[in-house]
Amino acid sequence: MYGRGRNLHPLAVIYIPAAQTNDDHMYTDFLSLAMVTIIGLLAGTAIGLFIGYIMKQQRSRWSDMTGREKAVNIALIVVCSAICIAGLAWRFLLK
Repeated sequence: MYGRGRNLHPLAVIYIPAAQTNDDHMYTDFLSLAMVTIIGLLAGTAIGLFIGYIMKQQRSRWSDMTGREKAVNIALIVVCSAICIAGLAWRFLLK
């Protein structure tokens, strides 16, 4: 038996500093971490593109956009993805 009562291989467990636990580590498996990351990236990309569309910072083709419009869209996607990943990790990985 590996980890904390779970039958996981030691390499499949990622150690995260404890936030709300009494011991010094919280354990999560790679699949949970990957799911939170992928869903956060997908949701953040969708939200960032939608905000860019609402702000009229997008055009039909990438090559038609100015450098500033490209930078704004990339920044929106990165920031929204980071917020979504942090929110999902806080909600589902920190128990």
